[in-house]
Amino acid sequence: MVNELSPPTVVVSGRVELSTGGEGTVSDLTGEIGEFLTSHKALDGILAVFVPGSTAGITTIEYETGALEDLKRAIGAIAPRGAEYSHDRRWGDGNGFSHVRAALLGPSLSVPVQAGRPTLGTWQQVVLCDFDNRPRRRTVLLQFVGTGGVPGD
Repeated sequence: MVNELSPPTVVVSGRVELSTGGEGTVSDLTGEIGEFLTSHKALDGILAVFVPGSTAGITTIEYETGALEDLKRAIGAIAPRGAEYSHDRRWGDGNGFSHVRAALLGPSLSVPVQAGRPTLGTWQQVVLCDFDNRPRRRTVLLQFVGTGGVPGD
């Protein structure tokens, strides 16, 4: 039985378009995520954040220079630029390290949404990490599933 007073279940999709400098660029998506949820009158549910492509990843971090440098240094130690990568031998594009870094971080993140807001810690932001060896135009896909209003209500 459906309670006619409860908000409807919705599935809404959107995207964030941005240009990056590649080379480990970290872009804060938290503001765009909040705007997306507000524009769709999202209430409670789950938000999927996904970046298509094999040289970028999505994660959370405190978006401040020290933590960002620490993340870049740690990822660089795990998959260093300049090491020998089979991908580079096969394709000759010099971004084998980018593929490994992105695979380790992962292309997506699920964020709980409560009362229309992403449930993040005080110092936690959702970020895109672009590991490619050149500037890129990136599309980040957003999909909310949960309760909410209808845009334009």
